[in-house]
Amino acid sequence: MIKIVNHSKRVLEIASELGWEVGARYTNLRDIKTFKDIAFIDIDWKNYNFKKHLDAVKKVRPKMTVARDIENLDDLDMILKEAEQLEKYCKSIILVPKDKRLIDKLDLLPKKYILGYSVPSKYGKTEIPVEKFRGRKVHLLGGRPDVQRKLARQLNVVSSDCNRFTLDAKFGDYFIGDRFVKHKIGGYENCIKDSILNINKIWEDYND
Repeated sequence: MIKIVNHSKRVLEIASELGWEVGARYTNLRDIKTFKDIAFIDIDWKNYNFKKHLDAVKKVRPKMTVARDIENLDDLDMILKEAEQLEKYCKSIILVPKDKRLIDKLDLLPKKYILGYSVPSKYGKTEIPVEKFRGRKVHLLGGRPDVQRKLARQLNVVSSDCNRFTLDAKFGDYFIGDRFVKHKIGGYENCIKDSILNINKIWEDYND
């Protein structure tokens, strides 16, 4: 299971040393300049710009990227056409179904694509029930690391991106496997490193 973080250059360096892969939003490629292999190009889904997204994917040639969120089923044909263009420069495309009209129509999304499940958070979520994603390869988008791991008990998770622990690290907190607590030593980088190590631990038995 591929674990990805999109963040500052220093966080990317720490994460990559601990077995994670790196990513960035198409709006900010600066922090990934020094990395050879980019796993993931994320999108600014609230202010999506296909041209900027496509230009970034052409430049970076990542392993995977997310197509425009399917918030309106009426836009599906357009989004699939965009996905086909992105696919020319990227190994895997993630489609994120959000329109409730897709609840019983996920077979409209070609099986060659990974489905993106937005883990509930302040930033966004998928209204479609988690059980509808069963039987497909799934990428978990954001959310808490412990919630991601619980979702993986129900889904075929092939990859996930997680930045939540970077927010807690700013306040001296780190992830211990099921929650965030105050770090005994403190320091932003200590919190980042120990959170990542503990996230790695909870995924060790996945697919065993």
